[in-house]
Amino acid sequence: MELSTLANHTTFIVKRTPNYTEPYDERKLYASIYAACLCVRTPVGEAELTAAHMCKFIEPWLADKQEVTSHDIRRKTAEFLKVYNPDAAYMYSRHRLIG
Repeated sequence: MELSTLANHTTFIVKRTPNYTEPYDERKLYASIYAACLCVRTPVGEAELTAAHMCKFIEPWLADKQEVTSHDIRRKTAEFLKVYNPDAAYMYSRHRLIG
């Protein structure tokens, strides 16, 4: 997967560290969704498909944004993921609070 440049548009993610941003990286989103799916014992093939679909759902949402927070991406992804795998959506949205 490549860095997403949505029609010559790069969205930057505002991180919690003050004054730090990074370009949106679809690979990081894919990996976190995939991990959440595996955490709730979703079969590997289904986890791969789910992560790929969620990344495709997020891209249009990012298309008109210059900057978003990582929290915004997490919230929106969990919203989409809840339709396909509610348990994984719960783990995805809460993983920073667990452990």
